[in-house]
Amino acid sequence: MSEIPVIIVGAAGRMGRMLVNAVHAEPGERLAGAVEVSGHPSLGQDAGLIAGVGDLGVPLTDDLFALLAPGRVLVDFTMPAATVQNVRACAAAGTAVVAGTTGLSAEQREEVKVMSSKVPVVLAPNMSMGVNLLFHLVKEAARILGPGFDIEVVEAHHRMKKDAPSGTALRLAEVAAEGRGWSIKETARYCREGIIGERPEREIGIQTLRGGDIVGDHTVLFAGPGERVEISHQAHSRETFARGAARAVKWVAKMPPGMYDMQDVLGLR
Repeated sequence: MSEIPVIIVGAAGRMGRMLVNAVHAEPGERLAGAVEVSGHPSLGQDAGLIAGVGDLGVPLTDDLFALLAPGRVLVDFTMPAATVQNVRACAAAGTAVVAGTTGLSAEQREEVKVMSSKVPVVLAPNMSMGVNLLFHLVKEAARILGPGFDIEVVEAHHRMKKDAPSGTALRLAEVAAEGRGWSIKETARYCREGIIGERPEREIGIQTLRGGDIVGDHTVLFAGPGERVEISHQAHSRETFARGAARAVKWVAKMPPGMYDMQDVLGLR
């Protein structure tokens, strides 16, 4: 079987370099393109050398459109507006997409969904295989424990993270709401301060911590009468996200157009 050609956007950044490493290490995949913004100081340099895996013969370029083609897969962990623009370009070119960008608005997610009618798109706020198992367990716990257990989602990330709450925390709240048959829009509580009164029966708290170099911690607490259950995941390295993305590349390359996430990739549906 021929290797899957992979294009990485933001390839000179911290996450981009890890993605280059993951794709290079993944059997059946090869780096076919590496993209950075116009004016980036590393343009023209070899993406493999930048990532520390040796010369791969793939120079960093700012011309994404020249790399897009059917049979290729784009990996994008950039910013919401850039990701939407890149998915639009991929839809026109017939290039599949794996996107781990967080912070997309509801409107941006909907635009990506519309474009996924032309190419397969894996869009996931967290590519970690462990976190995606967590999504599955939290939904089941919410369903089994029932409304007698209050739900709180607590997330912690490094001080440089730009969006809050994290996309992973929001998704954890969503799957907990799905397990209860609730609407997340009606039950999410992002802040508490002052005299707030008794907790409503239908409420999912989402709390955010920021500090230091925390890669990513997520805990979902189910607090009931006389007991509580906590389900947690700690990411020790961003490499977990890169390895998950490499696994998603192999999966999405075989799929028809559509909107997918890591639950689909891991067969948890």
